[in-house]
Order: sequence, then structure tokens, then C-alpha cells
Amino acid sequence: MSPLISSFYSVFFFPQTVKQNQNRGSVPVPLWHRIISLFSKENKKKKTLIVLGTGWGAFRLLKSVDTKEYRVLVVSPRNHFLFTPLLAITTVGTLEFRSISESIRSTRRNVEYYQAECRDIIPETKTIKVKGVLHEKPFEMKYDKLLIAVGAQNNTFNIPGVLDHAYFLKELPDARRIRRRILECFEEAALPDTTDSERRRLLNFVIVGGGPTGIEFAGELNDFFWEDLTKAFPNIPAHEVRITVLEASNKILSAFDGRLVDYTMRSFRKRGIDLRTGSLVKEVKQGEVLLQDGTRILCGLIVWSTGVAPRPFIKELTNLPKDEFGRIMVNDHLKVKDTEDVYAVGDCSAVEGHRYPATAQVAQQQAAYLAKSLNSEVKGKDVQPFVFHNLGMMAYIGGYSSILDTPAIKGSGLVAWMSWRSAYLTRLGSIKSKIQVPFEWARTFLFGRDVSTF
Repeated sequence: MSPLISSFYSVFFFPQTVKQNQNRGSVPVPLWHRIISLFSKENKKKKTLIVLGTGWGAFRLLKSVDTKEYRVLVVSPRNHFLFTPLLAITTVGTLEFRSISESIRSTRRNVEYYQAECRDIIPETKTIKVKGVLHEKPFEMKYDKLLIAVGAQNNTFNIPGVLDHAYFLKELPDARRIRRRILECFEEAALPDTTDSERRRLLNFVIVGGGPTGIEFAGELNDFFWEDLTKAFPNIPAHEVRITVLEASNKILSAFDGRLVDYTMRSFRKRGIDLRTGSLVKEVKQGEVLLQDGTRILCGLIVWSTGVAPRPFIKELTNLPKDEFGRIMVNDHLKVKDTEDVYAVGDCSAVEGHRYPATAQVAQQQAAYLAKSLNSEVKGKDVQPFVFHNLGMMAYIGGYSSILDTPAIKGSGLVAWMSWRSAYLTRLGSIKSKIQVPFEWARTFLFGRDVSTF
């Protein structure tokens, strides 16, 4: 029997022909898979696109890049995408943690994911050095195109004690720790042997940073207390619970319209939130914040939300150009300067000649543009430079009230809150989340938030 006839015979009459794999042993190959593979375009040589990160930029690019032209590999220690605008809500139990996360492995077919972290980039050989998160063994990966979309980390400004004693609000584990600590403070304050001074300390919650994240968390925490914790802990004096927001500059929400900022400040003061501008933190200790003017604030929880800074991985890259803030410099096509086939989007990058805000919409727009650019490149089409379109900003300030600041509309109150929820609902990463989140909002409205710890 000729080799051609033999191969044809084995494909159609032995569908469970075993494929040898030196790592996994014998793997059965279904008949339909073998037939499709004869005609599939997968057999042609694809360019390898490695994506570093699973944040807004990476997630948006994965949705649009042509996987028929690119073999897409994702490398990141975090195996999920996180819808960060709703992260503050999870700290008080309005939404559950998994409702705002999406597994990268189920994001799209034909995308490979490796739970590892990149340690170095060698543009000359188009190689990255990687270390696995679980086995911590180093290995190398080759690329044809490389996207750096690792985001940024919290900026501590090198203030002593922040890393040891403050809570950040950047990832799901952060939100889980904050939620647990809030309830621990109330549980300890409710004990009969807790002194008055210790109870007052435990019930003072300090938020450092008057940006959108800090303001939204303050609003959510205030709702949590008045709507749920007062019922769950009736023996705790309501007047002893304090929420203190510290902002180093003379204005909170610096990117928002002044009238909306004034509305927020009035709303906070009306609901008893202590808002202090011009308050520079000197040091953070266990249960204590020291200000530059000598003020000591005793507290049970310190949440640090003061902007972003480059991640250690970005800081350690010495062979890529950076701006004065340590971000990777890219041109108006989002390609890293002085390199070939290396791109960067989001908070870890800076476009030469432009100053874009460190927001999700910038990363999303850059990633959508880059996906279109990469898809056009393989077809020989030219792509225009990247242009950012400001869609506006929103923030929840508590009490079923939000502020909305767009180029066309500026609003506040209940209507802005409804717009805030509607806008984020439509932008959730999957149909599952778009169904799950409204149900959890309704559950919280009808039955309240859960106050158990686990």
C-alpha cells in the first residue's frame, strides 16, 4: 500500500489514532479534528504575538486581533481580567468578587495563556525571559510581535510604613482584604471589653487619596454603614463611626469639572464624611497616620489610593526608552521608540508629545487601535496615527448619587447615578457578567449586603 493511501486510510477509518506526545503520553485525535486540519488555515505559518499583561489594554486587544494571522500568547501572573471601575463596590459586598472578573482562558478561542511573569526583554533577538509563577523556573519565548500592557502599581511616594500598614485597592485580593478588615473592625468594636478609645480608633476609616478610586470607596463605605452595618451592629454608637479622606492637594477629583467637585464636597460633608485637602502624609504606622503638620490620626483601616507608578518589571528594563516618570516611550503608532515590533499601551507607556490620563478608556482605545493596526499590517494596509477621543469620566459618591463629566454633558445626582450604572453595565467583559451584576444589584437592594466574614 502506498504511503498516500495509507495516510488516507488511517485518517478516515481509524479516528482514534493515537498521537504520541513526549510530555503527556498518548492523546486520542478525534476524526472530525483530523479532517478539519487537512483544510484549515491553521497549518500555515503564523506570526507569534506575545501579550504581556491581562489588564484593559491586553483584554481589548485579545478581543479584536486576527487569530487567523497571529498565534497569540498571553503571559501574565494574573489569569483573569478585572473590571476595575466596579472594584470598590466589592469591598462592601454590593457585588461579589467573581462578578467583575473574566478568565483569560475563556476570553477567546485560539489564545494561549501562560501563568508566568516576564523578567526581561531582548529586542535584538526578539526574545523574552520568563519565570513561571507556580514552579518559578525560568524559560525563554520567541516573538514576532510583542505588546507590553502590564499596567502600573500603586504609588507610595516612598512614604515610610505604607507598604506595611496600608491597604491598596488595585486587585481582587486587595478588595477581599479590605472587606474582611472592615468587618473585623466592627466585630472588635462590638466586644464588651473594648475600651471607648480603642473603639473610636477601630471605627475611624482613613482613605488617603482624593481621586476617583478613593472617593468612590468612601461613598460605598458610607452606604454600607448606614444601610447595613447599623442594623447588624446596633450596640455600636453611630456617631463614633468616621470616614476620613486625606488629599495632598487643595482639590479632590482634579480631573473633574469644578462644579462637580463642589457638589461632591457638599455631599460628603452633608453625610458626615471628613474631607481634608492639603493634608500631606508623613508616615504610616500600625493603626495610625502621621501628617506633615504633626497631626496624628488613629484608625482601624488605612486605604491607600494616591495614583500609580511603574511596576518593578518596567523599572528594571534598561534597554527601552522611558520618560521622566519611568514609563516606556512610544510613538504615535504605539511602537516603542528605537525598537522593531515592540509595542506598549496603557499606564506603563507614554505617547511622545501627548499626556494622556491613566485611565481604562485610554488603554482600551490604544489596544483597539493597535489590533486594527496589526490586522492591517498583514494585509499590507497603511494605518493612521493613534488619536485619543475623550469620552468623559464618571464617579459614584454614595447615596445613590454620581457625577458625570463628559464633553457634551455634565451632571450629578440620581440621573447621573443611573447613567453611571448603565454605562458600566454595557461595558462588562461578558454576557455572563452583564446578567450576573444586575441580579446582585437587585439582591443587595432587596436583602442588603452580607456582613459575614470567611
